[in-house]
Amino acid sequence: MRILGITLPEEKRIEIGLTVLYGVGRSRAHTILDVSKVEYGLKPKEITVDQENKIRKIIEEMKIEGDLKREVSGNIKRLKDIKSYRGSRHLKNLPTRGQRTKTNARTKRGAKKTMGTGRKLADKK
Repeated sequence: MRILGITLPEEKRIEIGLTVLYGVGRSRAHTILDVSKVEYGLKPKEITVDQENKIRKIIEEMKIEGDLKREVSGNIKRLKDIKSYRGSRHLKNLPTRGQRTKTNARTKRGAKKTMGTGRKLADKK
């Protein structure tokens, strides 16, 4: 089963398989399946063509994948352009939502870099 050029995993339940699409999580997948009247437990290979078309029609109305990525990057660019605090945090590659950075913040800042003692190699005997 392909939606917007992305192949959904055939062996996973449809509610999990839909989360492969950027912008679709579990709750949005449940909403899509409720509106299209498809059971959560079905696998993509078990879905009929009619059900597949209903799911595809609902998803095409939503803003997901490229459109959503473009909107998010546009929002971040706007924050950077107006030089807001959050925009400056994005520029410096630091957490934007008030988390501490003395410790933690490894996801945003990258791997830990240990500082040396300050002594040069020539000082050693």
